[in-house]
Amino acid sequence: MQTNFAKHQATRRVTCLSAAVNALLGVAKILVGWIVGSAALVADGIHSFSDLVTDGFVLAASHYGHQGPDHDHHYGHGRIETLATLFLGSMLIFVAGGIAWSSLERLIFSAEIPPPGYWAILLTALALLSKEWLFHLTRRVARRIVSKMLEANAWHHRSDVLSTSVVMVALVGSQFGATWIDTVAAVIVGLMVGKVGWDLLWESGRELVDTALPVATQEKMRQVAISVAGVEGIHELRTRQSAGHTMLDLHVVVSPRISVSEGHEIGNEVSRRLRNAFPALTDLTFHIDPEDDAGEDEPSRFPGLPLRPEVETALTACWRQLDVWAAIREMELHYLEGAVTVVVCLDEQSPFDSNAVARRLEGCAQNIDWLSHVEVRRLADTRYA
Repeated sequence: MQTNFAKHQATRRVTCLSAAVNALLGVAKILVGWIVGSAALVADGIHSFSDLVTDGFVLAASHYGHQGPDHDHHYGHGRIETLATLFLGSMLIFVAGGIAWSSLERLIFSAEIPPPGYWAILLTALALLSKEWLFHLTRRVARRIVSKMLEANAWHHRSDVLSTSVVMVALVGSQFGATWIDTVAAVIVGLMVGKVGWDLLWESGRELVDTALPVATQEKMRQVAISVAGVEGIHELRTRQSAGHTMLDLHVVVSPRISVSEGHEIGNEVSRRLRNAFPALTDLTFHIDPEDDAGEDEPSRFPGLPLRPEVETALTACWRQLDVWAAIREMELHYLEGAVTVVVCLDEQSPFDSNAVARRLEGCAQNIDWLSHVEVRRLADTRYA
């Protein structure tokens, strides 16, 4: 996956080339069209100049869209490119409608097209080949850097090829007296251009509303994550896209009794393997779960269990009068199945029986509703746990 700077540079180079070609063709079409008296060729020249506006829009969107995150846009500026693709898709539909409408208008009003001459036809053929070359070049770059906006601009070049083909048909037909061919060709071309524009609008719209990746892709991600040692389950896997990048959130279930650092490193390994398997993945957030709570309501919306300060205060009040109290060195807390399991660590030299201590401690704290049970270990037993 290329960096944002490399993508911007590639976009800028191919779009500047496109702008230069459009400017040259625009001047040539208007001059030749004015000399030979071809309104169609003059109109196509104006169309070429209008493409300069689109090229400028692509350059601006690429510049701002490939900037990294800042204090106002924590996820970057990729949606600017998505908005630009929406604009280009709309432009294609507008061009399609214009092609079809102008041709039907000529048919209805039986407009006469004067013979343009072979120089005008030759220039139109050269313009057609140039725009077709720009289409293939721009689409190749777009696919290499994974830019929907640049691919949309490539299809805008293809729409110019098709509209110029209509002009070519009009010129040739006018030269030999068969003007009706222009209308048939224009309607077909208009439908084709409109279909491309609609596809771009549809894909960009789906991206703006955070449509997930295909189910098959999500399942592949799930299989990559579950293959990591220590992962006991995956749930709440969610995906979305922005300007060719993929963002992923998921919950990773691990054993409830491992350390926080081990659980976090398991999550890091899940992240590494997913990024290697899916190069378009640029933003990944994982949440470590000690148990599988898939399908349950969001815990933060409801009253929670007491944290360590409250737990220690409550247990101290129950246990401080016991003779075993002085032998307690540490307490581990495990929040599982909606309750708190307390693991008491006794001094290694303590004479107390672990099972008997556990029963005594549970008995003294039996009125605490959030307490699940008490486990007792020797301090030495926890060193390598």
